[in-house]
Amino acid sequence: MEEKPRYENFTAGIRWLIFSRIVIVSFILMLSVFAEFNAGASLSTLSQSMFFKIALFIYPLSAGYYLFFCRFPDVVINTYLQSMIDVLAITAIVYCTGGVQSLYSVFYPIVIIYSVIFLGRKGGLFVASTAGIFYGLLAVFEYYGVIYYQSASFVDYQLNAGYVLARIVTHILSFYFTAFLSIFAVEQEKKTRNLLAEKEDAFAKLDMLHKSIVESVNLGIITVSNMGRIKSFNRAATEITGLALKDVENRNFTDIFPDFYDFLHDQEKNESSNSGLTRIEGIFHTHEGRELNLGASFSPLRDHYGNTIGQIIIFRDITEILEMRNSLEKNRRLAFIGEVAANLAHEIRNPLASIGGAVQLLEQDFPPNEINSKLFQIILRGKEQLDSFLKDFLLMARPAPGICEKIDLGVMIKDVLDSLRIATGWPQMLTVNLHLPETPVWINVNKTEIRQALWNIILNSLQSMPKGGELTIEVSLCRLRDSDAVQIAIRDTGCGIERKNLQRVFEPFYTSRNMGTGLGLTVVSRIVDNWKGKIELKSDVGKGTTCLLTLPVDVSLHASAAGLKIGT
Repeated sequence: MEEKPRYENFTAGIRWLIFSRIVIVSFILMLSVFAEFNAGASLSTLSQSMFFKIALFIYPLSAGYYLFFCRFPDVVINTYLQSMIDVLAITAIVYCTGGVQSLYSVFYPIVIIYSVIFLGRKGGLFVASTAGIFYGLLAVFEYYGVIYYQSASFVDYQLNAGYVLARIVTHILSFYFTAFLSIFAVEQEKKTRNLLAEKEDAFAKLDMLHKSIVESVNLGIITVSNMGRIKSFNRAATEITGLALKDVENRNFTDIFPDFYDFLHDQEKNESSNSGLTRIEGIFHTHEGRELNLGASFSPLRDHYGNTIGQIIIFRDITEILEMRNSLEKNRRLAFIGEVAANLAHEIRNPLASIGGAVQLLEQDFPPNEINSKLFQIILRGKEQLDSFLKDFLLMARPAPGICEKIDLGVMIKDVLDSLRIATGWPQMLTVNLHLPETPVWINVNKTEIRQALWNIILNSLQSMPKGGELTIEVSLCRLRDSDAVQIAIRDTGCGIERKNLQRVFEPFYTSRNMGTGLGLTVVSRIVDNWKGKIELKSDVGKGTTCLLTLPVDVSLHASAAGLKIGT
């Protein structure tokens, strides 16, 4: 079945057809005028006059075509109308310029060609048949003397039947040959266009699928050119880094991810290393000042010839994974320490109790003098220090189950501060700023453990300001893992902690002071972990440290989930 022409695409083509007709007629007129003045007259005065009248009539006729098309913009009607009138005009010009002998019959194929283009196979064959009929009738009328020419060149010329028949058959065959060639070319062009459209549609769908896959995965995907310029940046990359494609496009990759500079530079230097997938980890700082740990995979981006044209970087935020890894490692170490502590507790506490009892008995038997009293006090202080150390050691390794009770957090903080004021080591030039909510903040925790945690944190802040400073404690409500929580921010203006040591402060026995045991913050971390809370340190050397302690409001539920025994 013949494919219908795509008329909707030919509206502009009709206008170009009208314009082209004017150009061709103008060219013919110029050639005729040139021949008239330089090669001598070849037509009679009557034929010449008719030729120029017909040619000049094309100009107003083209204007009429245009106005009719504007009024009735139907491609089929306009094409049939123009092609029929063009066939008549060409026949008239052939008649004026020598009939069968005229060279202007070569313009018939032009009409046939554009008819095929605009009307398709049926329209092209119809116009070719019409042109053959008109030309055949003109030749027959000329042969039988129905029409005569006034040209001097053809007055005495006698036509014979064989010549006229040959001219008619030759022209009709050429018309149909032109039509069939045009039909073949047009249909091939349509098939090619349809095939191209299908390929473009398939490519568009494939491209959409590719983009959908890239945009849907939860991994950041970046493509980088050989010059190190970022070319693509998917949705997950935007969510992880907080940067949009417009912020990073064509920027240098190492400007955005400086921690990956050395590795990317090595990749570019050593082409053999690009043959496989390589994974590394690095730090990324967001605009909000957050520090993210990114795990990235680098692989070469190749074209269809196998040449490396860039790099594909796939990355994800592994901050939580690293935290879980560190927490697992810490729990593993603490579990080992717990086993050791359980054995040491019995082996040390019993001898310490014996030493304490023996010292008290000896103190009664020896005469009470200053030297004996000092010696006994030294022994008892050493015994109390060992008791305190063993208590912290056991609490760090295996927190003791206790009873959770509802306490006012503000009252507990004030009580800890009052106790620390009485204890030795309170700086004289210290300013305390306490910011509590207007309404009491009640939390359900173990009273001994919360007191121990606050005591250790505040004591560390005081010890970092031996000459005085400013201590700020602020309590606020927040959310932790989609549940209600309270955050205690304890800030000091002390010496601060170096960035490389921030995570080490929670390790057992790590301390920067000569007299410390290194168990204070480890105990706090252990208690907070059992409460399913969160502790975070921020510090600048020489400016101070901020400890953020976040606890669920109802700790008893989390403690039960953690497997703690609530009871006496």
